[in-house]
Amino acid sequence: MNETTLAFRNLFRQKRRSIISLAAVIFGIAALILSSGFIQWIFLDFREASIKSQLGHLQITRPGYFAAGSADPYAYLLPESLSKFLTPENTSDQIIAIVPRLNFSGLISHNESTLSFIGEGVDPQEHTFFGDALQITEGQYLSNTLPNHIIAGEGLAHNLGLNVGDRVVLLASTTYGGINAIEVVIRGLFTTVTKSYDDIAIRIPIETARKLLRTESTHRWIVLLKNTEQTDHTLAILRNSLPSNEFEIVPWYALADFYNKTVVLFSKQVLGIKVIIAAIILLSIFNTMSINILERTGEIGTAMALGVKRAGIMRLFINEGIMIGCIGGLIGLIVGLFFAHIISHVGIPMPPPPGMARGYTGEILVTAEIAIESLLLAVATTLVASIFPAWKASRMQIVDALRRNN
Repeated sequence: MNETTLAFRNLFRQKRRSIISLAAVIFGIAALILSSGFIQWIFLDFREASIKSQLGHLQITRPGYFAAGSADPYAYLLPESLSKFLTPENTSDQIIAIVPRLNFSGLISHNESTLSFIGEGVDPQEHTFFGDALQITEGQYLSNTLPNHIIAGEGLAHNLGLNVGDRVVLLASTTYGGINAIEVVIRGLFTTVTKSYDDIAIRIPIETARKLLRTESTHRWIVLLKNTEQTDHTLAILRNSLPSNEFEIVPWYALADFYNKTVVLFSKQVLGIKVIIAAIILLSIFNTMSINILERTGEIGTAMALGVKRAGIMRLFINEGIMIGCIGGLIGLIVGLFFAHIISHVGIPMPPPPGMARGYTGEILVTAEIAIESLLLAVATTLVASIFPAWKASRMQIVDALRRNN
């Protein structure tokens, strides 16, 4: 009988103790899968919301716009169209749309109240490509047929006492250094993933923004892709297609500062959970193996007296620990996937996180990477926990071990 078969049979000799060890592994791996899957879903949802509500996958600007554009925005204007630079032959089939954005700031007045704002001139049709990441909480989105209607961030509207249908005056500096003003109507209120943005932002049709600023240009071209994973590939294609002295192409992850900090914070929390779960499994297996060795001292002495080498004794107990890790890890993975499916179907009501205006309903996203990491954690911790008890068993003196049989 080989060592692996013998180790497997030994698991059923002390059923209660083996079940306790397996339960610790199963519970730990299932908990790890659920917690990691929840964080993974947050990352994915937050990423896509940031991309589709504000950033796009790629942004095409003049070189230096993000470094110095806020101080002198009109020095970094782009042409009205990129059609002469980009053709189907030199772009990626991953691109869904390339839409213009014109950034500006100024004052917004309603009755006796005046506040500063940041504005974006956008193509009203882009909403069909970007979906509902920018949520309209009241009223409707922009329309090409209503050029003097705008949408305002929910926080800005609250601070000014605005409602849908109210008239406001926008005051901004033109590209020539003068001052221009227009009267517009609030068509809707919106929220994004960032509350600080909603507190100061408005969006207006880009043609209206151009009239306000007296320009035919734009600041950024926002590129939306079919698949976020194709960002770097499309970035390389566009950088080869557009002259670097005229255009700078920046991926979304270089602009998503809040998202990046959130990922770092939550990743550290998940690492802490992994360490705790690994410690629980390690201590549980270590305790089980140590007790097994004490109870089987006579058996170990008999085996060595019959010619089993010390290395064979050590491998036997290590195999037992690894089997507990493999069996417990697989069962824990199945349990975790089952509960992940149930919980995702029901949903997890969550309050608004810091910096966001609204709560959300969470889900659990279990990726192949999470599943593999969980299985490896189960096997690795049980292996480490088995080494010292196995080594201790292999160091026993035959005479002392046989004496325990008496």
